[in-house]
Amino acid sequence: MIRPILLDTGPLVAFLNRRDRHHVWAAQQLGGLRPPLLTCEAVLSEACFLLRRLDGGTDAVFRLLERGLVSVVFRLADEAPAVRKLLARFRGVPMSLADACLVRLAEIHAEGAILTLDADFRVYRKHGRQVIPILMPRA
Repeated sequence: MIRPILLDTGPLVAFLNRRDRHHVWAAQQLGGLRPPLLTCEAVLSEACFLLRRLDGGTDAVFRLLERGLVSVVFRLADEAPAVRKLLARFRGVPMSLADACLVRLAEIHAEGAILTLDADFRVYRKHGRQVIPILMPRA
């Protein structure tokens, strides 16, 4: 079985923005992973917002989606109670909606790893106390 990769906003933005300090790392990671990368609409929303000033930035997000390299496999309406509990549990971190959705995705896709630049994923836990596997650059 191939490990599902759950895509966070940071690597997506870094991959699409050549001026991002993590661009090379993100390009190497995404180039070596088997699509589709799984994500949620909250991640895509954050990425489009952060890339809005980059020429073609938001279009590039949609092209990845349309080509099937990134796949939205999360329906917030179905997972709202679990996501709400995560947001309450980690409010002191603080946890964004996108982060909560990714943690919930990690619970659903038990073998999955989150591709991220966000060190908060070292603090977040799935199913209460389980460490979430993450792929991120070394400090």
